[in-house]
Amino acid sequence: MRRRASSRPERRDGADRYYRPVSKHRESKSLVKSTVGAVPWLTLARVAMVVGKHWNSLSSKERARLAQLVGESRGRVGNLSVKQRLELRKLAGKLDLKGLGRELVPLVYGSRKRRGRKRG
Repeated sequence: MRRRASSRPERRDGADRYYRPVSKHRESKSLVKSTVGAVPWLTLARVAMVVGKHWNSLSSKERARLAQLVGESRGRVGNLSVKQRLELRKLAGKLDLKGLGRELVPLVYGSRKRRGRKRG
């Protein structure tokens, strides 16, 4: 009997049973497409509206100054002078971050089912 010509190399040590052909073509579903489908777009839109409402509560001068301070700090408050830190704190207080958090928590976590035991 003749053996069929195979595209894979012959191995006599038994390792050929672990051989799995790998497709040279990409899968039809990309990670981006599957992730986009899983994003809760309505929740994101609501979050954007709430954040926008708080952002627009500042005047245009205050918004520009806040953006400038955050840019200068490069994410670290220690990069600002004491005077700039006080100004940043004042502007953040006007944003009402605590209230923003109170509005966002039910939007983000309200759509998920509770797990674990009930408290009460």
